[in-house]
Amino acid sequence: MERILFGDNQFFAVNHISDEKSRAQSIKFKDDSAIIKTLDEARAQGINTFMCTTHDRIANICEIIRKDPEKYKDFKVYPCMPYAHKYANAVTELGIAGTIKQYVPGNLFGTIFKGGVAFLSKDFISIMELLIDAEMKMFKGVNTPVVFLQNVITDLFLGLGANEILTGFHSYVKKKYNAEAGFITMNMPKLLDVLEKGGIENPIICSSINKVGFRMSGGKEIYEETLKTRKLRAIAMQVLGGGAIAPKEAMEYVCNLPNIESILFGASSKANIENTVSTINYFDSKK
Repeated sequence: MERILFGDNQFFAVNHISDEKSRAQSIKFKDDSAIIKTLDEARAQGINTFMCTTHDRIANICEIIRKDPEKYKDFKVYPCMPYAHKYANAVTELGIAGTIKQYVPGNLFGTIFKGGVAFLSKDFISIMELLIDAEMKMFKGVNTPVVFLQNVITDLFLGLGANEILTGFHSYVKKKYNAEAGFITMNMPKLLDVLEKGGIENPIICSSINKVGFRMSGGKEIYEETLKTRKLRAIAMQVLGGGAIAPKEAMEYVCNLPNIESILFGASSKANIENTVSTINYFDSKK
C-alpha cells in the first residue's frame, strides 16, 4: 500500500470538527466534477489511492475513471462497504422490504421472504457474499486491490463473536475479486486477535490512531504496544483526533509510530492537500 491514502468524508458532508464546514463541503461537492477536480489535485501531489465508501455517487466517479484509462492507469480505489447511510436512507424511503428488494438480487429476495429469519440465520455468509457482489458492481473495471469492511459491521461482528463472518469476508474478497481484505475498526488490538486466530496473517487494519486516544478502544497505550510488538499492516485514520490536535503535531506523532504502513486523510482544498502531504513527507524524512 502507498504511504498516503486519500479519503472521501469531505465529499459527502462528513466533518468531525464542524457542522458549518460540513454544510460548506456539501455545497462545494454537489457536482461530480468538483470531486474529480479534488482527486486530481491529490494525484498531482503523488497520491494515487482513493479510499472511499460505496456511496451512490461513487458510481459516477468510477464511470469517469473508466472512461479515461490512460489518465487513471496508476490510480487505485479501495472500496469500503457497506455504506450504512445508504441503507438507512433507503429504509426511511422504501421500508425494510423495499430496501431488500432494491439492493438484494432478485432470486434471493424471494427466498428470504419464504424462509424468513431461519434462512437468514442459516446461511448468512452466502448472503454476505451476494451483498459484497452488489456493492462491488460499481467498481467493475476499476483497480481495487484492497476491499474494506466498514467499522460499523466489523465491530458489530467483533462484539457478537461472529468471527467466522470476518474470516469469510477475507476469503471471499480474495477468491472472487483477487483482492486483499481490509478491516476498519475502533478496536484494533481485539480485531487483530480474532483475525490471527482465524488464520489471517499480517492483516490490513484501518483504525483511529492519534495522540489523544480519540476513538481508540482500550486506550492509546495498548495501540502503541500492539504496533510495536505485533505483525499487521496498519492504516492510521482520524489522526487529528476529531480536531483536538494541530495538524503538524498530529502528523509528527503518527509518523514516528512503528508499523504504520499508511496514513488516511481527507481534504477539500488544494492547499490542505499540499500541506498534509508535505508535513507527512517531512516527518518521514526525519526517521
